[in-house]
Amino acid sequence: MKKVKIGIIGCGAIGTSLAKIIEGRLSEEFCVVAVCDAQQEKARALLGICRRAKVLDAHRLIAVSDFVIEASSAAVSYRFARQSLLAGKSILVMSIGGILGKEKGLFSISRKTGARFLLPSGAICGLDGIRALSAVGITSITMNTSKPPKALAGAAFFKSHKVDLSAIRKKTLIFSGYAAQAVRFFPQNINVVALLQLAAGPRVRVKVQIWADPALHRNVHEIDVESKAARLKISCENTASPDNPKTSYLAILSAAASLAGFSDAVRIGS
Repeated sequence: MKKVKIGIIGCGAIGTSLAKIIEGRLSEEFCVVAVCDAQQEKARALLGICRRAKVLDAHRLIAVSDFVIEASSAAVSYRFARQSLLAGKSILVMSIGGILGKEKGLFSISRKTGARFLLPSGAICGLDGIRALSAVGITSITMNTSKPPKALAGAAFFKSHKVDLSAIRKKTLIFSGYAAQAVRFFPQNINVVALLQLAAGPRVRVKVQIWADPALHRNVHEIDVESKAARLKISCENTASPDNPKTSYLAILSAAASLAGFSDAVRIGS
């Protein structure tokens, strides 16, 4: 069977973790042929894992790949997704916050070109149920996210809101608002909110609260969904990625599962 040629844009903790999985247990179906990062040294470092890959710019990477993995940032994920889909190349997007509010155009391009557009479920579960309920109407969705303070460090929110995370000694509410705001303020911390909003549809405003809790060693997401068809209570307690405390390990495993399903004839769940 001919292997699917993978290009990875973004060679940080997520891109590196996915490269290891691809070159390991998914190596019979996939092969990394190109890598790209704004920091050239990160891209070159990944060649130690992906020995058949080349360091290319994003335009050339998309050209030589069958399938693109975006693991860069919300600031550029929309651009790379659009370029890939227009070129007829399937793409898996990790920085989902960057496409929120602009997804309709990307969905349209995907359907026209036939390129698949994968948005893995990331650090939460239950998106299949939320998507199913959206067909009959969702009354409300509320998500409470609690993380160790260090997992929130560096977020754009703190440029305009002075909070000393190192001084927090008990569970403290950091942010309360809606999905679009949360994604803008916490682009590297809260991709799960963008997924919830996409699954629920534009008619529902996803309410969000973000807490810093020094007692935690895991990232905790608690989601309440109300609909006339069902009530969902979803709770996920995720271990942080060994390489990046801002990323849940489950998010990486979810992306790997989506990639594996790309070439699998069997699909479990909706």
